[in-house]
Amino acid sequence: MFGIKYIKTPPTTWLMQFRDGRVVREGTGLSFFYYAPASSLVAVPVGSRSEDFMFEHVTQDFQGVTVQGQVSWRIGEPKLTASMLDFSLRPDGRSYQSDDPERLSQRVLGVTQLLTQKAVKPLALRQALQSSGALAESVARDLAVHPEIVALGLSVLNVAILAVRPTPETARALEAEAREAILKAADDAIFVRRNAAVENERAIRESELDTDIAVEQKKRAIRETQMEAEASVQARKAELKKREMESDIVLEDRRSEFVVRKAKNTRTLAEAEAHRVASVMQALEHADPRTVQALAAAGMQPGQLIAQAFGGIAERAEKIGELNVSSELLQSLLSRIPRQEAGRASS
Repeated sequence: MFGIKYIKTPPTTWLMQFRDGRVVREGTGLSFFYYAPASSLVAVPVGSRSEDFMFEHVTQDFQGVTVQGQVSWRIGEPKLTASMLDFSLRPDGRSYQSDDPERLSQRVLGVTQLLTQKAVKPLALRQALQSSGALAESVARDLAVHPEIVALGLSVLNVAILAVRPTPETARALEAEAREAILKAADDAIFVRRNAAVENERAIRESELDTDIAVEQKKRAIRETQMEAEASVQARKAELKKREMESDIVLEDRRSEFVVRKAKNTRTLAEAEAHRVASVMQALEHADPRTVQALAAAGMQPGQLIAQAFGGIAERAEKIGELNVSSELLQSLLSRIPRQEAGRASS
């Protein structure tokens, strides 16, 4: 009414009121009445903004990649930005008179795209796919000091590279190559495991063979010890047998010597007896036979004496006319003989 209007801005908007070419009010979060026909309002949003981007670039080895990320920025010097772009409001105080505020994001993304291409171009495909962090740092550093960004009074808050992706055909090729490498690594791991198993099996077999060899050597040592013991026993037996044989030989020699000595002694005794008998016979050669008989009868048994008496009677039978010997006489003579012999035996 009568051209007087009221405006109220949030704390994220820098508001400037121009009157007669001069700034009469400026700041964030202002609210005031103004006379519209004589005033111009400039509203510059100073809050942070985040713009997503997805750029197609070519690497050093002529491989296409897609860089996906996000850039965060804000208007750090609203006066400088307002001097470079048109942020003036329409008379209604709600919309901008130009499309410069909308184009500001495009200009930021354009500079970001150029810097991203500059960072990706010297990298090979594999290096680019693995350098998202380095790319983000490089783009953020270059974007903060870029002349256009500085001239517009903008402040770069952050640049994040979310992904660097190759084309589908290249991705499949890389996946196939990586898959083959993984399969080769798996084959190598299987080979190493099998080789380790073979080595362990060989070590086990060698250990078993060493154990068998040690056991056989122990058995051989035991057999040798037993053979030595048996040989020692046999040697002792042979020695004992030899000693027994030597003892038997010595005993036989002694027996032979004893027999020889006994025979010699017997011969000597026989010769002595023969010499005695010869001497006795020589002494009795000229003796009276009756004397000899009497000497021979000395010590005879009664039966022998009776027999000798009858022998003498028989020798002179031609001189004896008649001799009567009754049975009672013989019976008495014979009965005395046993009694006398029994008495000698008892005595």
